[in-house]
Amino acid sequence: MTSVLITGASKGIGRATAAEFAARGYRVIATARDPRTLDDLDVAQRLRLDVTDQATVDEAVAAAGQVDVLVSNAGVIFLASVEASPVAEIERLFTQNTAGAIRVAQALLPQMRERRDGRLLFVSSMVGRLVMAGSAAYAATKWALEALVESLAVETAGFGIRTTLLEPGTVSSGALDEPLTYQLPDDPYPDLLVGRYNPSAFITPEQVARAIADTAELDTPPLRLPIGEQSTALLAARKAAPENVPFVAKR
Repeated sequence: MTSVLITGASKGIGRATAAEFAARGYRVIATARDPRTLDDLDVAQRLRLDVTDQATVDEAVAAAGQVDVLVSNAGVIFLASVEASPVAEIERLFTQNTAGAIRVAQALLPQMRERRDGRLLFVSSMVGRLVMAGSAAYAATKWALEALVESLAVETAGFGIRTTLLEPGTVSSGALDEPLTYQLPDDPYPDLLVGRYNPSAFITPEQVARAIADTAELDTPPLRLPIGEQSTALLAARKAAPENVPFVAKR
């Protein structure tokens, strides 16, 4: 039975993805910082895994045994202008969203290389290829992830490992219901976070989960896959836009 390890499975996209793969008959290893949050998931294994903690990554990978598919999903976000973004918070996002994703992949690559087979699916974002004001730090972590993963795809293709960056638009996962925000005193950017997101453009975690599972089942998956109309439209507009001026994404 094909096995799938999912990071950040306690809520949102990760939880929906665990349920989707389980419904399709996969052996699902759901992981989270606190495995008690996974108790109600009908999956094969529920393991503690903190992508920022190498020891928990190693322990989870050892406990999981053979992993055929990795869904690297764990991530965090905050909203702020670049000027108001605390550097320590930017570093925290890179530690989890970028380095954490690569840490888990590194732990699984030896067994995949030995079998000469495996799939690495990374949950990126449409802002991994464009910028929306107010989410620069989050976008930067995804831009960096995209570079690392594209390099990884080149390096591991000869071992039969297939790699995909999944780029959903805005998702109704709860992460943006009351997001962590930072603003300056007498904020010089008062309109930056006003009307930041249009709920009518949101896609659901379940929609993303189905796209992830569908991608895992492709014989030849794409390197990048926009998910949802918003992502598809904005990335097409970004590709068509001139490169000598900033691209302002219309929400």
